[in-house]
Amino acid sequence: MAWRGVHITQAARLSLTDSQLVVNREDGEIRLPIEDIAWMVIDTPQVSITTALLSACMDAGMAIITTDRTHTPSGLILPFHRHHRQAAIAAMQIGTSAPLKKRLWQIVVQAKIANQATSLETVGQDAAALRSMARLVGSGDPDNVEARAARAYWPRLFVDFIRDDANDKRNALLNYGYAVIRSAVARALVAAGLLPAFGINHASIVNAFNLADDMVEPFRPFVDRAVWTLTDKGRIAQGATTVEERRTLASLPTLETRLGGETVTLLVATERVAESLVRAMEMASPPLLLLPKLER
Repeated sequence: MAWRGVHITQAARLSLTDSQLVVNREDGEIRLPIEDIAWMVIDTPQVSITTALLSACMDAGMAIITTDRTHTPSGLILPFHRHHRQAAIAAMQIGTSAPLKKRLWQIVVQAKIANQATSLETVGQDAAALRSMARLVGSGDPDNVEARAARAYWPRLFVDFIRDDANDKRNALLNYGYAVIRSAVARALVAAGLLPAFGINHASIVNAFNLADDMVEPFRPFVDRAVWTLTDKGRIAQGATTVEERRTLASLPTLETRLGGETVTLLVATERVAESLVRAMEMASPPLLLLPKLER
């Protein structure tokens, strides 16, 4: 069972030998079993990769993230759907009623806001307002409590912060971490037989990962807290992201969370979330949806 991630930051040639990922660099060679790798981030333009390796990675269900010249995640490679009930699950997903989608989205938003509240509490901030807001989320979140919670959340977590400020390093770090977790979520959705383009709330006609963007929401506060730590308790940060910072964020799926009464890694959580989403849709029962819980 895949459990680890790989972060490539140096010039290398990636190839396949005996079902292993072979990383050839100037300072030597590294080999890793393909079956152990769940995600790989290629974080340098100085990498060549063989088609045989790409094919093996897709057969193994691996997610591969690519970055641009600024080390910002820019692409995601996923396997075609290979679930044994693919057609049945896809048909069920597409036929999911609007009321059920709204109830599922309500649960997702509530979980996100609850995790944001815990994120604030772990850094010594008051989260009473967010706890109250989570209880106000209605089916489909018609009052956009999610956005109201965000306006209360960010100023308490980060100092002098504007979420879309391209010159603020904290945003670059957040985007990197979100991309890593989003890829893990998308990988899990595909493995569960779901079509990531069809969301329960996101519905952009140009987004191939609407469902991934829905289900990643409760995972975001895990990234937020990691970035708070990386930026000296949320203070303003300038300059380019470092390899060490990106490596920390690339390892986020190995963090632990509570899910359904168990402690599991975020990677395992993405898989169980996807499986529970299928059950919730099949049974038309929103409470069957399991979501990660950030702990103090």
